[in-house]
Amino acid sequence: MNNFINKLYCIDNLKLLKQLPDNSIDLIYCDILYNTGKKFKDYDDRLGTPQEAVEWYKPRLNEMYRVLKDTGSIYLQCDYRLVHYLKVEMDSIFGLDNFRSHLIWKYEAPTSIFNNYPKKHDDILFYSKSKIYTFNYKESLEPHKESSRTRYNKFDEETGRYYKEYKQKDGSYKKCYRNEGKPSDIFNIPFIQNNAKERVGYDTQKPKSLLQKIIKVSSNEDDIVADFFMGSGTTVVVAKGLGRNYIG
Repeated sequence: MNNFINKLYCIDNLKLLKQLPDNSIDLIYCDILYNTGKKFKDYDDRLGTPQEAVEWYKPRLNEMYRVLKDTGSIYLQCDYRLVHYLKVEMDSIFGLDNFRSHLIWKYEAPTSIFNNYPKKHDDILFYSKSKIYTFNYKESLEPHKESSRTRYNKFDEETGRYYKEYKQKDGSYKKCYRNEGKPSDIFNIPFIQNNAKERVGYDTQKPKSLLQKIIKVSSNEDDIVADFFMGSGTTVVVAKGLGRNYIG
């Protein structure tokens, strides 16, 4: 496996997947082709009908299942065009019992739509290969809103936590500690603005903060993180920065 890690491949992902050994990857994240019917500057996002698209994905998903460790996880990012079709296929390949969550990446992207509800989210299907998988709970918590930080405005040096005080019936005061965050299947992570330093000129680039969250939650240092639809390279940049090995 050492011959494959920490490298980028310009190759059909199915061909690369077939070369990888069984049970070798800790985490797979793929921002897949959404089948929008558009031809972008860097890739062609036309796979045909949803059924044709799923047939194209099927051998790739089977290979991803094979190379994933028994303790591994996979995240597939897509949108309304394919998410329901892929959910059925992933249930078949990974098993319904190994479906973990249908995550939502909620963002505030510019819109000029006035005759429908504007699209403000992507879908992320999260599966594990078994019931034993890496999940770093604290990293999964969504940060508190500003209003919560204002209410819990006292800091306890001993515990390292913020708290607020409230008066009890007997006139004494009790500390109420703020928890570390809120568990949620909705990720409130901003869309990358066109003028952001993070931008590299790739049409469908995803924010580093989104990949940081997923990689921190579902892998540990020195694990192998693979992205078989690498695009702008955000996954491998973040993985390397977090001390993970990578395949792009």
